[in-house]
Amino acid sequence: MVDGALLAPYPRRVTDPTAIDGRAGASARREGERRRARREAGVRERHPRIGGAILALQDAPQHERSWARGAGGEALVEQALVKHCPKVPLLHDRRIPGSRANIDHIAVAASGLWVIDTKRYKGKLQVAKPLFGKATLKVAGRDQTKLADGLAKQVALVAAAVADIELDIPVHGCFCFVHTELPLLGTPTINGLSIFGRRGLAKQLNMAGELSAERARMVAAAIGERFPVA
Repeated sequence: MVDGALLAPYPRRVTDPTAIDGRAGASARREGERRRARREAGVRERHPRIGGAILALQDAPQHERSWARGAGGEALVEQALVKHCPKVPLLHDRRIPGSRANIDHIAVAASGLWVIDTKRYKGKLQVAKPLFGKATLKVAGRDQTKLADGLAKQVALVAAAVADIELDIPVHGCFCFVHTELPLLGTPTINGLSIFGRRGLAKQLNMAGELSAERARMVAAAIGERFPVA
């Protein structure tokens, strides 16, 4: 069965006037709940008398657990950033217009705008950069290089919006891995995308830069209009 802690309601969000809006993991949570409801309705329809008993004994399929874990991971990152980056405007769970995809988090720090993709995987993370060929990303021995391609597309879309609004600020892309074993030394990168844990991400977002707090809030509001809450 799905872990009850993953499906439980989020704790009340810390009130923070700097955070713009959006709830981390909301769209992933809705998708997981939609899939669960559809599965349960199907079981009860096929077995009207014993459907409830079947569901009580039945484990949720992997895809439902994945959506729940993903939503929980995004919520953990939101909580960490709200706590440790109180001056950084944050946008969570933003919809990409014309697509079913979403952006987990957008942060407007002094160092520029950061497009953040949260991943909640267990295992050791490794980035291999051969002399010839493409760099590869592996977690727990499984090839996850495709994640970098997906994030690169998100960064490109946000960079295009920044250019269209005529905002002269740098746009960065990074991953935030939750419950993943990262290298002890240095910050791994793949195709120009940095890979952090929650502490490392918060430290990066709090670094000094040229963007003032007032301008950061203005940038966040403008980008929030281009990428509305999912």
